[in-house]
Amino acid sequence: MNGPLQRLGRWVGSHLVLAGGLLVLLYMFVPIFVVVLMSFNDPDSRLIYRFDGFTLKNWADPCAPDGMCGALSRSIQIGLLATVVATLLGTLMAFALVRHRFHGRSAANLGIFLPMASPEIVMGSSLLALFVAAGFGGRLGFWTILIAHIMFCLSFVVVTVRARLAGLDDNLEQAAMDLYATEVQTFRRVTLPLVFPGILGAALLSFSLSFDDFIITNLNAGNTTTFPMYVWGVAQRGVPMQVNVVGTVMFLVSVVIVVAVEVRRRRQERVLAG
Repeated sequence: MNGPLQRLGRWVGSHLVLAGGLLVLLYMFVPIFVVVLMSFNDPDSRLIYRFDGFTLKNWADPCAPDGMCGALSRSIQIGLLATVVATLLGTLMAFALVRHRFHGRSAANLGIFLPMASPEIVMGSSLLALFVAAGFGGRLGFWTILIAHIMFCLSFVVVTVRARLAGLDDNLEQAAMDLYATEVQTFRRVTLPLVFPGILGAALLSFSLSFDDFIITNLNAGNTTTFPMYVWGVAQRGVPMQVNVVGTVMFLVSVVIVVAVEVRRRRQERVLAG
């Protein structure tokens, strides 16, 4: 007969993985819950980060703190431009590395990882030295930040799209061309739809990295202030609750994008299965 201790042991064993997973998820989402909660906070003092009362005024006037929306707008502009350029160049580079054989291909495959492996302080100081040597020392700002962000986002795009391309079944493209599709038609109707999830993921990753970056940006920004630099600056005098509104909105936008992509993927699977 099974004793109570044996039954307890089996129950713990069967639920241990589930409990561990839930704890990990809780650990990951607690900071997000705090940010959402604080976006409705009406603090008695900006120097004490605690929930003192519920209010909607932070959402009603998110641009109340001086300079916050300007810095936010600047970060979004840089993030979007860096995402577009890095995604375009990185996708082309990924196709070249996967589909073509050329001299130096192995070195390129290795070199593409170096910006990802380098500490941000090293990359930021190297870029600063480059800009100063090129005569941009007194003109650091929006464009030098953009160039720096494109550079470090490029590696992540190449690696992400290349992984998607490497797993692509060539027989699908050959089948399309056997059915008299031209190269352009094959690319537009077969290759691009199959690679698109990887490109979209790389673009989202690039925007997130660009929007979030502080170290490289701080070294190459001059007098320009981005949103992470604004938060770092005001943190010494007390973080305004509107910063949590921005964080909550960014989180909700990310959730909507992920859910939309997942819904689209399931619809495509149902169409293919039907």
